[in-house]
Amino acid sequence: MTIAFFDSGIGGITVLSEAVEQLPHENFLYFADTLHVPYGTKSKDQVMEYVLEAAARITREEVQALVIACNTATSIAAAELRKAYSIPIIGMEPAVKPAVEMNRHSGKRVLVFATPLTLSQSKYNELVARVDDHGSVDSLPLPELVGYCENLNFDRAQMVDYFGAKLAPFDLNAYGTVVLGCTHYPFYKKILRELLPGHIQIIDGSRGTVSRLRSVLGVTKVPGSKARGRIQFMCSSDDPAYMVKMEKAFDIFSRLES
Repeated sequence: MTIAFFDSGIGGITVLSEAVEQLPHENFLYFADTLHVPYGTKSKDQVMEYVLEAAARITREEVQALVIACNTATSIAAAELRKAYSIPIIGMEPAVKPAVEMNRHSGKRVLVFATPLTLSQSKYNELVARVDDHGSVDSLPLPELVGYCENLNFDRAQMVDYFGAKLAPFDLNAYGTVVLGCTHYPFYKKILRELLPGHIQIIDGSRGTVSRLRSVLGVTKVPGSKARGRIQFMCSSDDPAYMVKMEKAFDIFSRLES
């Protein structure tokens, strides 16, 4: 059987990479909705329609679980997918709770990077309200970053200028943690580590999502195993060039994490 991962584009590859690290013997299917990327700047109704269409196509394959490797798609459509399918549906949410807990005794603030649509949803605002007792969480939309990532634009000088402009209004000394609340954003973690003060920790939801997947499926973590499953890439546009791009993005991220 196969575990499916889904995102609007290549961002969910950051979550797939974590799954391959923890569960290298499993088979994976990665599906990108290239006809509609990006989701983060579209309307809620549009994203719901796109996700349901993508899930219908993915579940034609023999998959034992579906990971929505996209914070925006999770916030919009996870509940509907769980009603529609009997297989486990694993969603994502920005790692706000662990970030708040990490800073509880330091008095430092938390800064969440995410798409405009994720930040506008009640799911995100309810999450912050539930875990942020002291009003220490701030949010920063980075809509352009998905486009940069989809174009495999990792030019350091351009990204330094981009992040510099976005972060200019913030006193970074007041922050202890940055949360990468979009699965595209970890592609820029290395650059962010260079730009942010050394005391700031950078986290995302990939590890927690894969841990949840393992728990739901009852699969044992086997890091370092020599067994290797297969990875199949698919996209809604059936564009061979994009499938090559996905393989390239997977290799790029694997090197960034090594």
